[in-house]
Amino acid sequence: MKQKEYIPRDISWLSFNARVLQEANDPTVPLIQRIHFLGIFSNNTDEFFRVRVAALKRMVDLKGKKVNFHFEEDPQKILDEIQSIVLRQQNEFNRIWENVEKEMASQHVYIVNDHQLNEEQKQYVRRYFDEEVESNIIPLLIENITNFPYLREKSLYLGVVLSMKDSAYSQKYSIIEVPSRIVGRFKELPPSAPGRHEIILLEDVIKFNLPVIFSYFEFNQFDAHVFKISKDAEFDIDNDLSTSLVQKIEKGLKSRRQGKTVRFVYDKEMDAGLLEYLLSRMNINRKGNIIPGGHIHNFRHFMDFPNVFPKSENSIVQKPIIHPDFKNSNRVTDVVLKKDVMLSFPYHSFGSVIDLIREAAMDPDVTSIKITAYRLASNSKIVNALINAIRNGKQVTVMLELRARFDEEANLEWKERLEEEGVVVLVGVPNMKVHGKLCIIKKRVKNSTIQYGFVSTGNLNEKTARFYCDQLIMTKNRNVMADINRLFKYLENPKVASRIYLNQCKTLMVCPTGMRSQLTELIDREIKLAKAKKPAAITIKVNSLSDHDLIDKLYEAALVGVEIKLIIRGIFCAKVENPKFKKKIQAISIVDEYLEHARILIFNNGGKEKIYISSADWMVRNLDHRIEVAIPVLKDSIKKEIKEIIALQLKDNVKARILDNKLSNKYVSHKGQEIHRSQVEIYNYLTK
Repeated sequence: MKQKEYIPRDISWLSFNARVLQEANDPTVPLIQRIHFLGIFSNNTDEFFRVRVAALKRMVDLKGKKVNFHFEEDPQKILDEIQSIVLRQQNEFNRIWENVEKEMASQHVYIVNDHQLNEEQKQYVRRYFDEEVESNIIPLLIENITNFPYLREKSLYLGVVLSMKDSAYSQKYSIIEVPSRIVGRFKELPPSAPGRHEIILLEDVIKFNLPVIFSYFEFNQFDAHVFKISKDAEFDIDNDLSTSLVQKIEKGLKSRRQGKTVRFVYDKEMDAGLLEYLLSRMNINRKGNIIPGGHIHNFRHFMDFPNVFPKSENSIVQKPIIHPDFKNSNRVTDVVLKKDVMLSFPYHSFGSVIDLIREAAMDPDVTSIKITAYRLASNSKIVNALINAIRNGKQVTVMLELRARFDEEANLEWKERLEEEGVVVLVGVPNMKVHGKLCIIKKRVKNSTIQYGFVSTGNLNEKTARFYCDQLIMTKNRNVMADINRLFKYLENPKVASRIYLNQCKTLMVCPTGMRSQLTELIDREIKLAKAKKPAAITIKVNSLSDHDLIDKLYEAALVGVEIKLIIRGIFCAKVENPKFKKKIQAISIVDEYLEHARILIFNNGGKEKIYISSADWMVRNLDHRIEVAIPVLKDSIKKEIKEIIALQLKDNVKARILDNKLSNKYVSHKGQEIHRSQVEIYNYLTK
């Protein structure tokens, strides 16, 4: 297959973000969720610029030089296409927000600005500013500063023009950081009429109080508009052997602060002189990503917009259920020592995972707990259970990935806390992230060792487990435990020679050593069956599919008639519409109230199905540059459950979009058919 037969990774990602925007535009989605989807879209776009656009700009700057990362064929062409798509998406975002505001008004919810306050509200805003806000802001007169101040990339800023009403010449420029991280972005006001909910944004609180803020000057006219920036979020980990990884991460976090600005977003009503001044002082080229918008920015905060709306019947969010295997048992551990159990989040309660570790912490027979951690909740109950285990005399080892993007700082803090308690903290593998989700618990009973634990597709984070769809298998299977032990032997001594432990894994598929070749073998097996005129089928559910070698293998399988079904949430680089395919590839993406995050692989294998759940997406970074794990599903009842969950998703005709070569994001049609919304039906299936 030729290079042109792949969709560029970054263009396909923008197509995924367009699906998020579709949810914000869907009138059947509860209004509060539509607002949250606008926040998710904005947050996604911010991270896209910080990571992917920044990487493409680096490629342009380094074109022709020898570098240690994969080059796109024409990064400047992709950047130009990104700029065009992002501007169209921003216009669509603005249109949707206008409609959402109208619907909010129909439900008597209003966002009011500093010019719309009645007398009671003015007094309230003055008092709120005096008591909560003023001490957290520092206005900077930027014309008087030789070195332009450091601007935080996740923060919102007010650019202010100070002037005199009777003079066109006397004016100054100032910027004020909006302290939303400290005092919150939204403040509900005393209603101007019964039944109304009126909310003011923090930046408008500040705007209203500009005469107070600048009272020590003689200016009497203030024009203020918001702006924000995105910076290159990548940082280099140098090869200085005398520097520890922790020191390198700390150094990288500092260097990230000085990252190159890759996007400047501003209120299109901003004073033209101030705009030019800011671009000049920040060395931002107008040919770059300079994006005009409305008067509200940093919409990512709208993921936390206060729910002042009447409760909607359309929401699928319900209280997670306790897995039926645990309902009649006092201890999760007792069940896992008898049978394998699969939890499907967020439908099942994550509390069972916490209970498993908490029970191990208190069990006098347990001698050790080993676990990997990528992203933890801010008040992690997992960490609390591990600390209790240490205090109860257990040996505890935590593989804490310090390079989890945007969680580096939090994980450094977790490292310090865990080590203070006596936990052995492993901090990673050179040139590789540890992304596999593993736990192994050992106990001694009557001179014999019993081992049990789990493998998961998602992070050990009880907060995200409330809205991320993931699978986790608890097991005491000896072969699985033997492989997890081998993985930890490698993680405890990650030298090149220690890769022998990864190569010795017989039951788990492991990256970067064996998974790629094993996946290739599994696809080749289906190709061989199809050529022999026997049933052959592959079903893949992952977040991202961009690895060209595996895409080529799927193309090869489709050419000979293997039935291929794909459920891909995000990046999708395959071109599935090809008249040469003997059987058409079915490819869909589901974007709904919960975030589809699980990775599930099903191979027909001549009727003896091989099914895996995995932490790895089908991307070069996951397969070749990370420690990832896929666990085979060995229990027939769990195989049946996974197949039925996947079948419900493949039938979805409410939230499923067709993934085609044109990235059109057309919904799967339900015209004349029974309605199937998979996340609702999966919840109902699991509660039976």
